[in-house]
Amino acid sequence: MPNRRTILTAAAFAAAFLPLLQGPALGAPKEIRIGYQKNGLLLIAKQRGLFEKRFADQGITIRWAEFSFGPPLLEALGTGSIDYGTTGDSPPIFAQAAGANLLYVAAQPAAGSGSAILLPKGSTIRSLADLKGKRVGFAKGSSSHNLTIAALEKADLTYSDVTPVYLPPADARAAFDRGSIDAWTIWDPYYAVAEQGDGVRILATGKGIAPQNSYLLANRDFTQRNPETVAAINEVLAEVARWAAENRDEVARVLAEATGIDRAIQTRAVARTEFAVTPVTEAIAAEQQSVADRFHALGLIPRPIAVRDIVWAWKPTS
Repeated sequence: MPNRRTILTAAAFAAAFLPLLQGPALGAPKEIRIGYQKNGLLLIAKQRGLFEKRFADQGITIRWAEFSFGPPLLEALGTGSIDYGTTGDSPPIFAQAAGANLLYVAAQPAAGSGSAILLPKGSTIRSLADLKGKRVGFAKGSSSHNLTIAALEKADLTYSDVTPVYLPPADARAAFDRGSIDAWTIWDPYYAVAEQGDGVRILATGKGIAPQNSYLLANRDFTQRNPETVAAINEVLAEVARWAAENRDEVARVLAEATGIDRAIQTRAVARTEFAVTPVTEAIAAEQQSVADRFHALGLIPRPIAVRDIVWAWKPTS
C-alpha cells in the first residue's frame, strides 16, 4: 500500500508533466480563422496549403477571410471574427487606441522600398515640398497614412499643409487615374501596377523616409488559449519567408496566379520585397512607438498608447 510520501511525489510528478501530456493536439482549437490580403507571406502560405498541411494531424480546419486593406482586417481580429492576420504599421495603432483585443505576435521588418508616393501624368510636383496645398490620397489608418505624414515631416510640412483624401486602394486608383487627387501613397502590388501607367512618376519611396514594417497579429484571447498554435503559425511563416527570399521567381508566379496580376508586375514587386519574420524586438517596438506618437501628436488617435503593452513574446525554435 503506498504511503503518504509516495502519493505526494506521484501527484507532484503528474502536476509537473500535465501540460506535456495535454500537448498541442489536445489543447488545440478546432479551427483557425486567418485574415489575409492579396499579397505577402500569408497569401503564399494559402496558395501552397501550408497551414492545412501543418495542422492536418491535429484535425484543425483552416478558414480564410480576404480583406482589401488593414483596418477592416484588424476590426475583425479585435472582435474575434478572425484569429490571426497581418497588416502594415498603422492599423494596429488605431486598433489599440480603440481598445481592440489583439496582440503583436511577430514582425516583418522592411525599409520601405515596396511603398511609394506616386504622381499622375502631367503633374508639376517635383519635390515633397511641392505637396503643399495638394490633395493626397491614401487609406486612412493604413501604412500609407503613416508614410504620407512622415514624408511631409521630411519636407518640413505639416499635415494641415495638404488635403488628405481618405480612400481604400481600389477607389484611390480610380481617383488617381481621373485626376481627382494630386498624389497617391500606396504599397505593393498596387504600387507596381500603378507605376506602369502612362506618365506615372514616383515622387518618393518609403525607403529613407520611414520604415514600413508589417506585423503579424492575433486575437488576444485566442493567443492566450492557444500559444503553441500561434507559435506554430509564426514558424510556418518564418519558413515561408526563408523560402521566398531564395525563390523570388516562383513567388512571383504564385502571387500572379493568386491575384490575376501580370507576372512581370509581380516580379517587379517581389524584387523589392524584404522577406523576413522575426519576434517584435525592442528596436522594432520602438519604431512602432514612434508611429503611434506621430498619430497621437496630430490628434489622429484619441489617447497615447504604449505599443509594448500588447507585444507577445514569441521565441522561435529555429
